[in-house]
Amino acid sequence: MQTIVPISPPADGAALIAPIVFLAAAVIAVPIFRRLRLGSIVGYLAAGIAIGPQGFGFFSDSQAVLAFAELGVVMLLFIIGLELKLSRLWSMRRDIVGLGLVQLLACGAALGLIAHMAGLGPRGAIIAGLGLALSSTAFAAPLMEERGELTAPYGQRAFAILLMQDLAIVPLLALVALIAPGGKAPTGGIGQTLIELAAVVAVVLSARYLLNPLFRILANAMAREIMTAAALLVVLGAAMIMKAAGLSMAMGAFLAGVLLAESSFRHELEADIEPFRGLLLGLFFIAVGMGIDIELVAANAAFVVLGVLILMLVKTALIYGLARISGSPHNDALRIGSVLSQGGEFAFVLFSAAAAASVMTEKNSSLLIAVVTISLALTPLAYALANRAARPAADREPDADFSDAHGKVIIIGFGRFGQVVAQFLMSQGVEVTAIDHNVEQIRAAARFGFRVYYGDGTRLDVLRAAGAADASLIALCVVKPDVALRIVDLIQAHFPLARLYVRSRDRRHALDLLKRNVDYQIRETYESAVAFGVAALKALGFSPEAVRDVEAEMRRRDEERLALQLAEGMMAGAHLMHTKPVLPEPLIEPRHQGRALNPEAEAATNPSEPLPSSVGSSAGN
Repeated sequence: MQTIVPISPPADGAALIAPIVFLAAAVIAVPIFRRLRLGSIVGYLAAGIAIGPQGFGFFSDSQAVLAFAELGVVMLLFIIGLELKLSRLWSMRRDIVGLGLVQLLACGAALGLIAHMAGLGPRGAIIAGLGLALSSTAFAAPLMEERGELTAPYGQRAFAILLMQDLAIVPLLALVALIAPGGKAPTGGIGQTLIELAAVVAVVLSARYLLNPLFRILANAMAREIMTAAALLVVLGAAMIMKAAGLSMAMGAFLAGVLLAESSFRHELEADIEPFRGLLLGLFFIAVGMGIDIELVAANAAFVVLGVLILMLVKTALIYGLARISGSPHNDALRIGSVLSQGGEFAFVLFSAAAAASVMTEKNSSLLIAVVTISLALTPLAYALANRAARPAADREPDADFSDAHGKVIIIGFGRFGQVVAQFLMSQGVEVTAIDHNVEQIRAAARFGFRVYYGDGTRLDVLRAAGAADASLIALCVVKPDVALRIVDLIQAHFPLARLYVRSRDRRHALDLLKRNVDYQIRETYESAVAFGVAALKALGFSPEAVRDVEAEMRRRDEERLALQLAEGMMAGAHLMHTKPVLPEPLIEPRHQGRALNPEAEAATNPSEPLPSSVGSSAGN
């Protein structure tokens, strides 16, 4: 008969010791290392070394902490997925499959050859090379995210490589079993593949058809804590399904995030997950620091230092070369190479599995893990050096310092449009905070006496620092419609009290803004065309009254068309146009060339017979 032994609860306060130690180490170390300009990641690593078995010895099992802290990486990829729509991910397919796969094979071959020359056997060298070719999503993505460059061209290419590497961990673990002494191809074959496909399909269908109705029900319940619980449930559930199928937990969370990127609850999910993501990522870095074997590193210092230098230099050089060959400019290629120069967290899993399968010795596995860990610690420094070398000093970005920003009106985008808006407001004593991320634009404005703050309006922390929470009005004057829409969504989700006035580029952009219920939008091309047309009629001798009537009629018809298209879509109005849909054609049928103009007749022209589209276009208005 089995005896059930009750588990005694921990002594009073004992359960709190571990979290207190973790939090205290982070609170002490991170500000110090940030003050030293070494970055928060290095601070977390130092905190891990201090409290780990090689430091003060508060904890002896770093792997147990690391297994739990990997949830930070899972949540990071979920949030990244929320920023990537499927269409955008599809546009990255060539970088994922092409550049990502070539990078893995090229770096794996070069580093494997070096490992074999250093004394590893053929099997161990293969796994060492491929394992070191992997980079760290947990380090690289936050570094780019801190600078607001994860969505920049080089950031997208770097992230595509990371995605390919995450996908590669499953076949690499299978390769360990295949080449192990006395090993054989892993069983499961087609069955395992079907299980993995089923897991992916389950995540896709759940995210696409179940989650939006679920979040709608929870939102109607008006219980914020339940929305937070649901967000965590989505992340952990997707990760669990993928892990049970033998795939990466992080990839499951990323897939769920991508599928929810179009959801109206996207910003709510991001806000709910963000605090957990930050804390667990910090815990992940602390766990990595705890795993550094100081005694082993000290006894083999020359090997480890040489290994770190070779790893980072070889990966930087090869990735730089591949990025250049595939079309990246010098500066972008240098950044991609530096941000991916480290080893990755999956190398810990791969090398441990290789040692367990006798593909390499325990000592070699530990030394390689030490090389990877130290390369992680040096990544912020390598990335900072690459960014400093990527452009001359005159072109470096200014600090995003908003300490003296107190404007009640925030202008985002200080090009020609934003400058005119600012002059109207400042002429009446309105205090303005102007933001732009174009360094040359900021310097040009400074020469005329404007104070423009450097910052990316798509970043929540920049908006908060600029005072968006207290702003009476936010004037969005950026050029690109997709960027404007992202900022609109961000402001409406986090600063709903601010009135939002937006520069609209064209008709489709205006409709997107109207659907978002912004307080005011204006199509710059349309308004300038109206002013141009009014001036032209006046120059031709039309009376001011006739010109005003024509302008009023034009605006009335345009407003009616906008309202119709807003309700029924861009192709609305077919029944009003003799079964011909609303196309980008003039609103007024022009007279034949050389025909005398009659103001009264022109103002009453019937717009229902549009010109052929070859004559003109108002699609951009």
